[in-house]
Amino acid sequence: MTDDRHSLELERVPSGIAGLDTVLRGGFLKGGVYIIQGVPGAGKTILANQICFNHVAAGGRAAYVTLLAESHSRMLQHLRPMRFFDETIIPDRLYYISAFNTLEEDGLSGLRDLLQREIRAHHASLLILDGLVAAEEQAGSDREFKKFVHELQMHASMNDCTVLLLTSGSAGPVRAEHTMVDGLIELDDRLFEVRTERSLQVRKFRGSASLRGRHPFRITGDGLVVYPRIEAMYAVPAHPEQPLRTRVATGIEGLDPLIGGGILQATTTILVGPTGIGKTTFGLHFLAQCSEAEPGLLFGFYETPVRLRDKAASLGIDLATLERQGSLAFVWQAQGESILDELAHRLLEAVRSRGVRRLVVDGLDGFLESSIHPDRMSRFLSTLSNELRGLGVTSLFLWEMRNLIGSAVQVPIYGVSTLVENLIILRYVEVEGRIRRLLSITKIRDSGFDPALQEFRITDAGIGILGPLPGYAVTPDALASSGPVSSERPSPRE
Repeated sequence: MTDDRHSLELERVPSGIAGLDTVLRGGFLKGGVYIIQGVPGAGKTILANQICFNHVAAGGRAAYVTLLAESHSRMLQHLRPMRFFDETIIPDRLYYISAFNTLEEDGLSGLRDLLQREIRAHHASLLILDGLVAAEEQAGSDREFKKFVHELQMHASMNDCTVLLLTSGSAGPVRAEHTMVDGLIELDDRLFEVRTERSLQVRKFRGSASLRGRHPFRITGDGLVVYPRIEAMYAVPAHPEQPLRTRVATGIEGLDPLIGGGILQATTTILVGPTGIGKTTFGLHFLAQCSEAEPGLLFGFYETPVRLRDKAASLGIDLATLERQGSLAFVWQAQGESILDELAHRLLEAVRSRGVRRLVVDGLDGFLESSIHPDRMSRFLSTLSNELRGLGVTSLFLWEMRNLIGSAVQVPIYGVSTLVENLIILRYVEVEGRIRRLLSITKIRDSGFDPALQEFRITDAGIGILGPLPGYAVTPDALASSGPVSSERPSPRE
């Protein structure tokens, strides 16, 4: 007798929802019984129907059984605008049936028999029971309800039919049925100050690992779109990090000699400075070095691609030609109620699909303001940076600081210097009645650099380093890195 571990692995039934299947490590287990629990309006019915339509599209057959729920005609009316909806599969491959009268007249035993008949009659490989709470209320005792769930589980296993039980409720005491089923998925819709965010959590998944914690999702015209939490999904980078050998030109006249000939490839640089100092202009110079071999991406929150193109043209930087050649792309999102993990997945997808090697993020404030849990940001940025490094991306993150003029620099995330290889700070100073722009190289990991404060100037020809500013010194405590994220967040364009 051979020990073949692969033969012992249970077959998966994908939900067809990419983010959810990632959280479930491939989908539900075939023949398993799962509870999907959530507060009213969290998205249970849409999720279950979306899984049904995806299952049928993949070649399966499904039955959707309702108890105390909206009528089928009303349900289908609400589902019809969804892009996953396909009326041609109803009722041949997706069958809807109401079992409430059977439950009222014949109790749990009658409901159990009906479900067994429906599975056999329609050769269903997926069964939805919408309204489990009504079945629980009909039970004469906890023992009777547990027996119903147990018998349903046995029949599902015998017929290789995966069963999803929908019920209302939220996190609370463990109930008897929770201990019996193969998995428990909880949907939630919470208010954070003035905004809400939907999330799901796999509280139990027997026989398989899953991504722990809460994962945000949206309900869109495509149905549920799940964004696995970045720290969980990329706890280990998907790609091994390569040795740092190659230097990448910054495109800034006079800067590369100060940092050993350029930025080391596949590293992350944070460029910090106040509004108007030239951070975006630095980013445009960096992207002007893109080529077919080094495609670039500007992932921005503030200035639209139209404005960026005009700004670049005014500085003599020809980005339009790079765009036409396919060597440069812009991904812009307005500052609204974005989801932090949604932004990260959008960024990584653009990087992968375009083979990006030069990346400018303008700016990190957009990520910070999208987070409903600011204390995540250190771990989030560390994980995101690690994944970008593994993809061979040389990243430039632009970050706005609050103080407009002066030597003190406060960074709103604790330990930022440990998250990135390179840290460059831009600032305004007053010297002899004039405002000057200064650049200080604070950190270049694994490379020598010139620590002298450098004056720079922005002209019609772009940015140029003028050299050290004579007679200007900074006190040792000028660079002040703040502690943990303050509850008073900095405004991105304050």
